[in-house]
Amino acid sequence: MKNRSAENEMSKTPKKFYAVAKGLKPGIYPTWFGADGAEAQVKGIQGAKFKGFPTREEAEEWIASPETGFSRPKPELKKPMLSSHRPEEDIVIYTDGSALNNPGPGGYGVVIQYQGKMIQELSGGFQCTTNNRMELLACIMGLRNFQEKKTITLYSDSKYVVDGITKKWAQGWRKRGWKKSNGENALNPDLWEQLLSLTEYHQVDFRWVKGHAGNPGNERCDVLANTEAAKSGLPIDKGYKKQL
Repeated sequence: MKNRSAENEMSKTPKKFYAVAKGLKPGIYPTWFGADGAEAQVKGIQGAKFKGFPTREEAEEWIASPETGFSRPKPELKKPMLSSHRPEEDIVIYTDGSALNNPGPGGYGVVIQYQGKMIQELSGGFQCTTNNRMELLACIMGLRNFQEKKTITLYSDSKYVVDGITKKWAQGWRKRGWKKSNGENALNPDLWEQLLSLTEYHQVDFRWVKGHAGNPGNERCDVLANTEAAKSGLPIDKGYKKQL
């Protein structure tokens, strides 16, 4: 009954952000309904604590207050994690990126595994960016972590990234001076340039994995990316700002 009353109260006045202090995935959500909305994080959860606000600043102020008991998840290093890769694949990287409202506050998450065990997590974010840019940056940060040449299997739930590499779209854009086949400017050339250079240095096998389908590596990256996107005081994505 408490959840229903809280939902009715929120519907009386327009809300743009929903702070979930206790639920499936605590954090700030720009929508109430849908699989990625706040409702899915609190529905049926006993003791769920959440509230709607007209601005992100108010939502962040409330969720950070002592009364909510909210604490951001911290990366757990060297924690064993199930992997879907083949035994002969020593280095596996999972990546994910997100941008609230797209474009909007965004983040990326990276999980690096060695012989089936998670050895490192990377994450970061920007105050205004796009989902595709964060997907690309996640791959860049994961591959950049290795200075020596490596054979790496990289899993991403972004068709934009995987097809861009495996179908050689990005190589074609670069060859044409970052132009698409129809003459239009290709987006995110700054990040594609970095990713192409890294794939030409390392031997990388890009593989698409379905998002939100229970894959441990992908799910962890999603948590890292969304946690970063919900932070305040994020830096400016200069590359995105230049192409506006």
